[in-house]
Amino acid sequence: MQSPSYDTDRSSSVATREEDGQLSQSNDGSITPSLGRISEPSRHWRDVFWLGIFVIHLAVLGFVLAVLGLNRFKKLDRFKIDRYTYKIIENEAGQTETYWPFYALAAGIGTSLGWAWLSLLGTRANQMMKISVHILTTYLAVISALCFWDKQIFWAIAFAIGAALQFMYVMSVMDRFPFTMLVLQKGVKMVWNVPEVMRVTYAFMGLMLVWFAIWSFGVSGVVASSIGDGGCWWLLGVLSISLFWTGAVLCNTVHVVVSGMVVLVLLNGGQGSSSMPPKPLLRTLQHALTTSLGSICYGSLFTAAIRTLRWEIRGFRSKIGNNECLLCCVDFLFNLVETLVRFFNKYAYVQIAVSGKSFNHSARDAWELFQSTGIEALIAYDCSGAVLLMGTTLGGLITGTCAGIWTWFKKSDRVVMVGFTAMLMGMILVGLAMVVVESAVTSIYICYAEDPLLINRWDSEFFNQMSEALHERLRYRSARAQEVMQHNIIETQTSQETTTV
Repeated sequence: MQSPSYDTDRSSSVATREEDGQLSQSNDGSITPSLGRISEPSRHWRDVFWLGIFVIHLAVLGFVLAVLGLNRFKKLDRFKIDRYTYKIIENEAGQTETYWPFYALAAGIGTSLGWAWLSLLGTRANQMMKISVHILTTYLAVISALCFWDKQIFWAIAFAIGAALQFMYVMSVMDRFPFTMLVLQKGVKMVWNVPEVMRVTYAFMGLMLVWFAIWSFGVSGVVASSIGDGGCWWLLGVLSISLFWTGAVLCNTVHVVVSGMVVLVLLNGGQGSSSMPPKPLLRTLQHALTTSLGSICYGSLFTAAIRTLRWEIRGFRSKIGNNECLLCCVDFLFNLVETLVRFFNKYAYVQIAVSGKSFNHSARDAWELFQSTGIEALIAYDCSGAVLLMGTTLGGLITGTCAGIWTWFKKSDRVVMVGFTAMLMGMILVGLAMVVVESAVTSIYICYAEDPLLINRWDSEFFNQMSEALHERLRYRSARAQEVMQHNIIETQTSQETTTV
């Protein structure tokens, strides 16, 4: 457990390192061992196996999507696929062009929401995040009611459970929102001062739209097929997992680019500093799309799912109370997830941007850095990632709802399929906008853990607020540890006395 003088002591030691000239950069723009464990000047291709898997997956899936879409484009069963699926034919066959416009609408709405978020980032970001937190539960409940009305019982129950979980989570972390909003505001401030990253985000949204055109073409062919609902849902499930991975790779590539720029700005004392390397954005983008792309593909498979599970368990764990049986089960799950977080966490992308390490190496180094400095206590208290996920989910739900309503008027028997897949499209497009702020927040934490003076030089008031919050969390953990220890001692003594009697 760290003492209250923790940050002052570390700041002094880091200041000594800075005066000794250890905070520097290499000629190619990458950060040298100035930041200790987070830096390696050399760049090598990492996690190449997963890069190969991702590229092969895109090529194979692109071919499959083209076949599925063309099979019913302007001509029914062009490639005679129905002869292989005649045993599970249950629905009347349609055509690809019937459903493709629904996804075009979804792409347009998702893009508009993403661009609106980026456009309002500097002026209305705080209000938008608050709206996302408070409206999401109501929106989920309304969709659940609509599904009940349309006799979609499974989806009605699923959305009702989602609304209940969202409400429980928000209630369990309500006291953390002031600090969370503070961190998010500073992340927005950082990103707004580096406008180049906005152009990168717009470019990646355009790239995502190109893939959406291919993906939705194939999905429209699946929805239009005569295969029974069970077979359609299996195919849509596989295609949705693929879309999730592809979208996560693009989002995390933006994450790496933004993180690299933020660290460079903090390290050099500002974007206009004479010590900034030439063309920093181009160099960071080059590393993200070449040597580090394999690590991004690898991490994108697991990070989001593990992080979401961790948030839910943390929120539930804090409200269990004295139910020891339930607490024991939840603690087992919590420890299991914490072990996974050690090797799969979003802070790895900052390490990848800075040093070009492999994903697992980067994740482990980041987590060990937080554990050794005590910053993990502050990160556990921060809910910024969950708040941004709420905004992403709300954007996806709005997109899915709009596409679903149009589908209901045209093809009411396919409204859930189109609405669900359109929701995924909206979440990815809005997520591409949200990840800009998340990247800035993760970079701020890494820099604060490695060298608090970087944050102090950038925003001294925020540095003082972070230090105060850190000291408070460390004191809280220390008090909790003493309370648990005393409780265990009392239980041991009671057990011994009972045994003696």
